[in-house]
Amino acid sequence: MTATRNKRNKRNKRNNPTGAAPATTPDTGARTEEAAAVIGGARERIDALDDRIIGLVQERIAISAVIQDARITSGGRRVNLSREMEILAHYSDALGKPGTTLAMTLLELSRGRV
Repeated sequence: MTATRNKRNKRNKRNNPTGAAPATTPDTGARTEEAAAVIGGARERIDALDDRIIGLVQERIAISAVIQDARITSGGRRVNLSREMEILAHYSDALGKPGTTLAMTLLELSRGRV
C-alpha cells in the first residue's frame, strides 16, 4: 500500500469512522452517495493498479541493470540507442505523444540520464 493511500485511508476513517459513504465529500467531489461509492471503488482499483505498475517498473529497472552489466562486462556501451528508439516507437504507437514521454521516463529510471 502506498503512503498516499495510507494517508487517505486514515483521513477517511477519521472523518467517517463508521465507514459509510458520505453524501458529498471533498475527496471525491461527489454529490450523491452512489457517486461517492463509485468513485471510492474506482479509486481503490486505481490504487491497486498503481501499486502493480510501480512493482513492474521496479522489476524493469532490475532487469535493465542486468542487461547493462552484461553489455559493459562484454566491452559494450551502457546504452543501446537503437534499442531505445524501438522502445520509444513502441510506446508512441500504443499511447501517442504522451507514450513517448512515459517511455523516456522509464528509460531514464532504468539506465539513468544519458
